[in-house]
Amino acid sequence: MTTQERTARPKRAMEQKWQTRWETDRLYRSTVDWNRPKHYALTMLPYPSGDLHMGHWFAMTPSDTRARYMRMKGFNVLFPMGFDAFGLPAENAAVQRGIHPARWTFGNIERMRGQLRSMGAMFDWEREAVSCEPGYYKWTEWFFKKFYEAGLAYRGEAMVNWSPTLQTVLANEQVIDGKDERTGQPVIQKMMTQWFFRITRYADELLSFTGLDWPEPIRTMQTNWIGRSEGARVIFHTEEGDPIEIFTTRPDTLWGATFMVLSPEHPLVARITGEAQREEVEDYVKTAARKSELDRTSEEQEKTGVFTGGYAINPVNQERIPIWIADYVLISYGTGAIMAVPAHDERDFAFARAYGLEIRPVIQPDDAPEGFCETEAYSGAGRMVNSGRFDGAVSNGEKGRRNPAISAVIDWLGEQRIGKEAINYRLRDWLISRQRYWGSPIPMIYTEEGKVLPVADSDLPVVLPEDVQMTGVGNPLRQHEGFVNTTAPDGRPALRETDTMDTFMCSSWYWYRYLSPQETAQPFSPEEAAYWLPVDVYTGGAEHATMHLLYARFFAKAMRDIGAFDATMAAMQAHKRDPEVLTTGEPMLMLRNQGQILGEERSGHFVRARGRWDGANKLFATEVEVIDPAEVANGDPMAVVTSGFPTAEDASSGVVTGEIMKRTENLLTVASPSGDLKTIEVIAGARVIIPDIPGENTVNQLKHHLEIQRMSKSKGNVVNPDELVDLYGADTVRAYLMFGFDWEKGGPWNSQNIQGVVRWLDDVWEMIVNVEVTGAGDPAVERQIERRVHQTIKSVGDKLEAFNFNKAIAELMTLKNDLRAAVRAAKISHGVFHEAAKNMLLMMAPFTPHIAEELWVYIGEAYSIHQQAYPTVDPAKAAEETTTLVVMKNGKPIDRVEVAVGIGEEDAKAAALASAGAQRALGGGAPRRVVFIPGRGDQNVEPKVNIVV
Repeated sequence: MTTQERTARPKRAMEQKWQTRWETDRLYRSTVDWNRPKHYALTMLPYPSGDLHMGHWFAMTPSDTRARYMRMKGFNVLFPMGFDAFGLPAENAAVQRGIHPARWTFGNIERMRGQLRSMGAMFDWEREAVSCEPGYYKWTEWFFKKFYEAGLAYRGEAMVNWSPTLQTVLANEQVIDGKDERTGQPVIQKMMTQWFFRITRYADELLSFTGLDWPEPIRTMQTNWIGRSEGARVIFHTEEGDPIEIFTTRPDTLWGATFMVLSPEHPLVARITGEAQREEVEDYVKTAARKSELDRTSEEQEKTGVFTGGYAINPVNQERIPIWIADYVLISYGTGAIMAVPAHDERDFAFARAYGLEIRPVIQPDDAPEGFCETEAYSGAGRMVNSGRFDGAVSNGEKGRRNPAISAVIDWLGEQRIGKEAINYRLRDWLISRQRYWGSPIPMIYTEEGKVLPVADSDLPVVLPEDVQMTGVGNPLRQHEGFVNTTAPDGRPALRETDTMDTFMCSSWYWYRYLSPQETAQPFSPEEAAYWLPVDVYTGGAEHATMHLLYARFFAKAMRDIGAFDATMAAMQAHKRDPEVLTTGEPMLMLRNQGQILGEERSGHFVRARGRWDGANKLFATEVEVIDPAEVANGDPMAVVTSGFPTAEDASSGVVTGEIMKRTENLLTVASPSGDLKTIEVIAGARVIIPDIPGENTVNQLKHHLEIQRMSKSKGNVVNPDELVDLYGADTVRAYLMFGFDWEKGGPWNSQNIQGVVRWLDDVWEMIVNVEVTGAGDPAVERQIERRVHQTIKSVGDKLEAFNFNKAIAELMTLKNDLRAAVRAAKISHGVFHEAAKNMLLMMAPFTPHIAEELWVYIGEAYSIHQQAYPTVDPAKAAEETTTLVVMKNGKPIDRVEVAVGIGEEDAKAAALASAGAQRALGGGAPRRVVFIPGRGDQNVEPKVNIVV
């Protein structure tokens, strides 16, 4: 072994060189090839907020690694990228910065494209789709039209967060404590006519996950969100005869209904309210209108209500029961009315106790104690009581027809024509209307006669006007006369719909547009779709379980039903491919979710602030200096020994020492070593001294304490991937994200641990570039290297199949160590080293594509490593020659002996009895019995010999 002139591992320049070469060569261009198996790998597209954060890298680079691996396994891989570009942040930016949403969005997209390219991912950029471009949202509008024509889109009423100040609807996240987050003005709840999709029509189909390899938590979340409940619909009547329909999963408790509760928005409220209660009821209705749906349904929220003065007749026993209103009942869920059975429902029990209403048990266990249901509701099994003809019927605690009492009551309700068996869903139809500008227009018009008509296909897309006034008040489209005023098909004046679509509409079909983004005659090419669909693996965050992922499944099923896949299925059949894979209406066969990268824990600067006290807890600082905490511990004369804070006598010339726990611009919250907190306002012109940062310092350079929590700009704990790429290179960042975390769990960022990956890549570079391997080699060492290489080929492949990126890289690091040890000991020949290095680089290629490409060419192999096959395991070369024989005494291990693989029974017993452990155990005596248990190499089970004494 001789050392050549040393060269350091290059990073950004080398990576940019290969990225340019790959793009020039169109290395990752994916084209249909019916002679090869396809693999459609998809990772969730980003919103163009302006900067990629570490979360994007954590989602995308491991997904890219697996897509690269599948390509090396012989699959024709499609791995596209685009931008989900409509949305509220662009409108907020327009209002706050005086910039058009389109300009803000496309500027961000241009920046993020460059950042995405810096990853070195195998994105096929020729398939890029951007949802805010007219060529894309033309087809979003077209899908809306087709859904409308199929009866899947309709206008209906829904409760919304209405801002009287801004004259617009706000999303739940824009409402803080009942007020608009931007203006601080009150927000009210009101019913508004809007557009919906009938996702509920597909509720039962969405509950089936047959044929899908999706994580169980996602299935559970969607199942619970859909919330299928079996029970009965029952009609109560007011004393005036108005029907009140309720749904109950517990018709066996109907006889325990002692009052009813309506939503404050229920249309019967005004009619049934008595004059004595009217003022209180109207005040309560107004108060409820100021609460968000989230607040109203919160478990922590105290349940309140008001008696209307009206009564209803319980149809099963003709009892007259009072009708109340309460804000925890929603008009948008179910029928907006419930029967209250306080003895057997915790929420009803709490309400009844609060307002002194009757609690009547109607399900009672055989061992019911005295005072049953006086202190809490009972929801278990028992027999029906106080229920007339059903007394004694067994209610076994099961749901639906599996409960004999429920089954019997449902049958009886039907016979009496006062109710019927029913299934209810928690899922509500998808409200897609948004009273905003920056979204896909809804292609509908309203005629003078009141007709609602779709825009003709030939007039699509309805294009967003560019000359809008972004004032932040009202919907800009409603104020744009050129957009609002249009003509009906008969030439008469008409008004255009000014609501735009929920951005989830755009992201519910984008993987189809990737197939042919330049297509102008249809949303996607049937020929492309026949080959690539469905998506084979989809990766992204689990937080999208009940929104995007559920909408995506609905959308695919709706597309199937409107015939959007008919031409695709015909093309499949023409190519001898079974179209059944599309008839299920499932867009993604496999789903995998990554965890979250959390912010790193960090101590804040320990400071000494001098200034003037304002009261006992606030200091106006003229100087803030970062110091060593030891200065205080060692008796710093400017600090108070007991608390770290000055006493009242120091009010004229205050000093505060301690760790910065929080910083909001120039306001610091400082904690002393004893935990006392003080507020410091760093006044304009104050002197800031940070010894570790040369030059003039500012308050913005002061670091505050960070706990382990989700990364966000507001918390100041975001790790900028661009800075790390500039410092270490993209390969290092990619590999650290895969090595430092369990991908499906995530975890806190650790700025020190990245050094392990730096050393790994530096060692690989050093071993291949800076060391010349010569000599004959040691056959035993070379055989062991060969064995390790082939074992690693299998192990890395298995782990990539299972998305275990961290364990795969750990295997590669171990292989590097073994190979480097052989090189350093000069016990490996050039030929064996070259073969081992070649296989190692092929395995590294999916993880660290740039250095793998560079070294592949360096060792004399033909460009490009990313067009090579993943190495094949040779079982004979991977096989171990020796194994460990476990020696046991009465079933407990006492020794371990190295023996030949496949050792026979007699030889194994002899080796075990000759071991030091067996000799000690026997003490010169003879065993009663010796039992041989063969190993199972395919399951990594070692052979054993049990010595019975």
